[in-house]
Amino acid sequence: MPSDKPISWVRGEMYETLCLLVIGACCWLIGITLGAFERISGFILANTLTDFLMLATCMGLALLGASTRKSFVLRRIMLERDAAAKQAEAIARHDALTGLANRRLFLEAVEQHQKSTGCEPLAAVLLIDLDRFKPVNDLYGHAAGNAVLCAVAERLQAHLPRQGTAARLGGDEFAMLIQLEAGSEGLVRLVEQVIASIAAPVLWNDNELKVGATVGVTFVTAEHADADAVLHAADLAMYQGKKEGRGTFRVFKSTMDAELRARAQMEAELRVAIEAGEIEPFYQPVVALPSKELIGVEVLARWRHPTRGLLSPSHFIAVAEEIGMIADLSYSLIRRACLDAREWPAHLTLAVNVAPQQFQDAWLSERILSILTETGFPPERLEVEITESALIQDLDATRRTLTSLQNLGVRIALDDFGTGYSSLYHLRELKFDKLKIDRTYVDSVTMSDERAKLVDAIIKLGSSLGLVTTAEGIETEASSNWMSDQGCEFGQGYLFGKPMPKAAMNDLLDPRSAQGAVDATTSEAA
Repeated sequence: MPSDKPISWVRGEMYETLCLLVIGACCWLIGITLGAFERISGFILANTLTDFLMLATCMGLALLGASTRKSFVLRRIMLERDAAAKQAEAIARHDALTGLANRRLFLEAVEQHQKSTGCEPLAAVLLIDLDRFKPVNDLYGHAAGNAVLCAVAERLQAHLPRQGTAARLGGDEFAMLIQLEAGSEGLVRLVEQVIASIAAPVLWNDNELKVGATVGVTFVTAEHADADAVLHAADLAMYQGKKEGRGTFRVFKSTMDAELRARAQMEAELRVAIEAGEIEPFYQPVVALPSKELIGVEVLARWRHPTRGLLSPSHFIAVAEEIGMIADLSYSLIRRACLDAREWPAHLTLAVNVAPQQFQDAWLSERILSILTETGFPPERLEVEITESALIQDLDATRRTLTSLQNLGVRIALDDFGTGYSSLYHLRELKFDKLKIDRTYVDSVTMSDERAKLVDAIIKLGSSLGLVTTAEGIETEASSNWMSDQGCEFGQGYLFGKPMPKAAMNDLLDPRSAQGAVDATTSEAA
């Protein structure tokens, strides 16, 4: 449908012109009536033409006035249009929340420095990623998160050297373009000041919001293909800093690119392996002490990698957590383990590890119940192991989940006790069924009096709270005997058996081939 705006504009212009002509005619009538034109008419034309000439003159003046007014209106419209265009350009090149340059403007600034860079770099890029920013949003809301982002922007601008550029690239990621005027030492001091400044609390609604920063640094050189390549190098350095502990900075090195490519390949392969069920459960025996009677197994993940062979959890569990697939992997292993274990003697328990992130899932107990129902595995034979790191994330959510599981008949064990953050309060509030003493204490218990005292205290603590104890990592008869003498009920370690696949476990449970199964699994287990 055609717009009515051009027609309305034409009508408005015609109406305005007619009004000005009428005003001019009125001026002429007034002049005639008052005789104002008599003196002028003697110098121009004969009396018979004077009136018409004055009419034309007045109407001409009216048209001149209309033209002049229109010129001013058009001038004003052009100025407003230019101002709007400049404002739109500024908005398109700056972050709306913080007022810093956005990614587009920052990349343009980097490209300008690249063009002027010779053999020696003249500028450096700092890629700044906030640490612990997500908990601020989760606990206090997005308004608090925005307050933190604005505070970080102000602090970056406060440390920005002359002719530098600060930008918010998106989310909680910032960048700075710094000219190298004080050499590398000055750059290091600046980076350290930026990290310390961001780590200072942000006051918001009587709360102290605390975040940190990890910084990746790269120099702007002619070797980079473009500005995106410069940012990519800084991102690799930042990722290395995150990997090594956060709250620090790293300078880009060419080897980082190869490491990142290897990591990306590992992530891609792991996704395929989890979806295809290529990661399988292995089983490590758990025995009663001192009789060494087999009372259960712990499920441990093993990945039969097509080129790297059999991989232990240390190679891929952390990656699975970071790519958000740890729950898929965990449920797949539990399902397969339940199917395997339901064929074994009914007195054997099945211990499975559940990642800390999974305890934040309000439906965890329902998901496990669904697996037990699907496989027909009795809940009282299942034991869920939780690490101490899960206790500090959300104690109330963890308590609700553990209570739901225990109501099903599932037992709960606190794994790797002595290495994390648990306390007497946690042991009392969460009502565990078992404590598993970490292998780092067990390994040296017969060689260190201090370690022996700690382990003895843990066993006595568990006994006083009505908890059974399992010692992990038992590899010698001396350690087994010492644990048994101190009152530890169960043991687990290479002395009793290495992690093994289902077939080897079946052989171990068959008295006719038990010794052969143990020998066969020595080369299979990691």
